Amino acid sequence: MTIKEYAIEIVKTLQEHDYKAFFAGGCVRDMIMEKASADYDIATNALSQDVIKLFEKTIPVGEQFGVVIVVRNGHNFEVATFRTEGPYSDGRHPDSVAFSTPEDDVKRRDFTINGLLYDPITNEILDYVGGREDISRGIIRTIGNPFERFTEDKLRMIRAARFACRFNFPIHPDTKEAIIQLAPQIHVVSAERIREELEKILTGPNPHAGIQLLDELHLLQEILPEVSNMKGVRQPENFHPEGDVFVHTLLCLSKLAPVSEQGMGKPSFTLAMGVLLHDIGKTETFEELDRIRFNLHEKVGADMTAKICDRLKTSNAEKERIVWLVLKHLCFKDAQKMRLNKLKRLFAREGYTELAELCRIDALASSGDLSDYHFCQDMFSKLSQEEVKPKALITGHDLIALGLKPGPLFKDILTKIEDKQLDGNLITKEAAIEEAKTLISQRT
Repeated sequence: MTIKEYAIEIVKTLQEHDYKAFFAGGCVRDMIMEKASADYDIATNALSQDVIKLFEKTIPVGEQFGVVIVVRNGHNFEVATFRTEGPYSDGRHPDSVAFSTPEDDVKRRDFTINGLLYDPITNEILDYVGGREDISRGIIRTIGNPFERFTEDKLRMIRAARFACRFNFPIHPDTKEAIIQLAPQIHVVSAERIREELEKILTGPNPHAGIQLLDELHLLQEILPEVSNMKGVRQPENFHPEGDVFVHTLLCLSKLAPVSEQGMGKPSFTLAMGVLLHDIGKTETFEELDRIRFNLHEKVGADMTAKICDRLKTSNAEKERIVWLVLKHLCFKDAQKMRLNKLKRLFAREGYTELAELCRIDALASSGDLSDYHFCQDMFSKLSQEEVKPKALITGHDLIALGLKPGPLFKDILTKIEDKQLDGNLITKEAAIEEAKTLISQRT
């Protein structure tokens, strides 16, 4: 059975027990737009305890809000009781909830295109807010007063931008004006929720349009002021005929792998963030002497990126990868002059494929010269995994056996041995031991 068929079974079970039940929200929107849905949410007049009694496996994630997860064959389906909500004092959660009718339930939702209900048994669509018309017109509009909807949950302002770039729909002028006025209040939203929406924009379709729209809505300067500050930072025209640093960054984002409805070709969040932030250090290192220069902007940018990742509360693994991509995004320009051991160390990094893609995108969005990229990819394809990351010829135990006490010298000697091994100058353990003896005698 498909995920949709399981969802239909849940609706059918509820209706067979005399409850009203409908598909709700995004899955109905996607159905009308003839797009695939990964999630099916269900709205019903059954209370949480009723839903829990009807289904074998459930997870009561928000009983106070009338929300239960029904689990079918490993798939999770959110089943929520029709409700109205009181004021949102914290800008995120309603102070109170009252169970209600389908029409009242829809009117508390965010955008008209997400405010549709569908009965899969009778094939009937319930539209109380003009959602079908807005889908037909291609527009993002809040349900009711936009100031009220955004005051209830400030994250909806970023969601408006995400839906706009996902579907290539403009935002209704009234909705847009409300976002611009309320943008400084986005900080009441947790960093985690902001990061999740930002990730969906950057890894979805049209990430360049999403960042540009966040800028137009005055949200970019609130959540990523470092990116907003790239506007107007000039670059040397011979290397960057496309324009300033912000224009270059948007052009890079436009060249990320396209995303299909099934998620094929979806870029990783770390790559997308690396693309967004790779030139962030140019705002701090701009100099115009004999020509425009950005000395060490990759190192300055890496430090700035680390702070941004901390602010957005990315995982440590994500932070490490994104910072490394920013720090190394210029390394391909020296690749053809690198020693083999240095190239092999680069290829051995887990994030190399993302770095290669970042360097390709960066070149395409500026000079268009892909010769360094092709050189690295050709070398990478020719070298086996064993050649790139061979088993160490000697270890610290071998150095101890030679009489060396553990300390800083250990790492230095082991690195020098590994470099010679990667260059092909050391092949056997015996030769590595002799080299170690020589290095120890030189240092002691």
